[in-house]
Amino acid sequence: MSYVNGLKCRECGRSYPVEPLHVCENCFGPLEVVYDYERIKASVSHGLIKSRQQNLWRYRELLPIEGEPIAGPCSGFTPLLRAERLGAEIGLKHLYLKDDSVNHPTLSYKDRVVSVAITKANEFGFTTVSCASTGNLATAVAAHAARAGLKCYIFMPEAVEAGKVVGSTIYGAHVITVKGNYDDVNRLCSEIADKYGWAFVNINLRPYYTEGAKTFGFEIAEQLNWRLPQHIVVPTAGGTILPKVAKAFHELKQVGLVRDGEFKIHSAQAAGSAPVIHALHRRTDLIAPVKPDTIAKSIAIGNPADGYYVLRAVRESGGWGESATDPEIIDAMKLLARTEGVFAEPAGGTTLAVALKLLNQGRIKSDESVVISITGNGYKTLEAVMQQVQAPFVIEARLKEFDALFEQLKNGRRAAAGAA
Repeated sequence: MSYVNGLKCRECGRSYPVEPLHVCENCFGPLEVVYDYERIKASVSHGLIKSRQQNLWRYRELLPIEGEPIAGPCSGFTPLLRAERLGAEIGLKHLYLKDDSVNHPTLSYKDRVVSVAITKANEFGFTTVSCASTGNLATAVAAHAARAGLKCYIFMPEAVEAGKVVGSTIYGAHVITVKGNYDDVNRLCSEIADKYGWAFVNINLRPYYTEGAKTFGFEIAEQLNWRLPQHIVVPTAGGTILPKVAKAFHELKQVGLVRDGEFKIHSAQAAGSAPVIHALHRRTDLIAPVKPDTIAKSIAIGNPADGYYVLRAVRESGGWGESATDPEIIDAMKLLARTEGVFAEPAGGTTLAVALKLLNQGRIKSDESVVISITGNGYKTLEAVMQQVQAPFVIEARLKEFDALFEQLKNGRRAAAGAA
């Protein structure tokens, strides 16, 4: 059973039927899914959700599908880790990591949005799916399309990490890299979508695709025993996830699954691609596009499609946003790995680096609950840190060589030992 009433323009409010549409023909505003919240409130309960499988579809009343999902049976419900060692080191008593670096099957939060998009593409009768991507979306679309038996075309910037190219081609997708940045890729894909009539998950299926990001927020609330965190720090690229996490928290209140609790949502961007943060700090709604230049390639989008809605969600919650330089991102990745054993991609380093800035600014207090969003896996972005970590020690297979090395390490001469 579907609880979807249709689509509505986020700007002028004009209504549309449930079709593969994404832009209002009246004002060119983006379209969003509208639900019958009264029916949902009468149907859903904590007990019902708890009885279901631990995947993103446990919240299906608040997702835009008609029948049974064909994608994502093992996606979602990733760990919410209590980060005690990291919290003690940086001065936060109630720190959590929402860890989508272990999301099935492609190790990023994109498995959530793609599960919804692929299911919706099938419902609409599409046989070919596609996307414009900086990497994580590409691997997710390729993997879920393979499982669903759909043809797949992937478009990425030429400079994307090698692991994400291989991680897409392995599933049999046709991968095309484009000379230029993500915004160049996205413009090309809009033309291809119009000409070939394919299901581009983040273009003509965008209203449905973005709804999958809400499950990141639903899970956090459930894993906190149906409470909301006082702060959540979320990376911003095209602007998909942050407004939808905010929407998720509001929906949980609206249908009675969360009864109280206020939250502040904070945006994190890399300094080399921070158009939303620039606008936030200038206190304007005008987001001036930038040319990305950062190691955080998964969030390197210079002209974010939903940037305005990031600003609105941040401001409405009383949150804030900051950017992090590449060295700050790398330091945060290493800190996260050293204290909590989580190897995040640079986007995760960005959220932690920004959280540290918010803490130092006094925007986050030491005794408040904070969730840091980890949206992708560092093993897919090894290039970012390969030159920034300790080289392995090399010895002959003789005990006396290890004894000598061990003495150096014991005495704190790690750097000298590594250079030997």
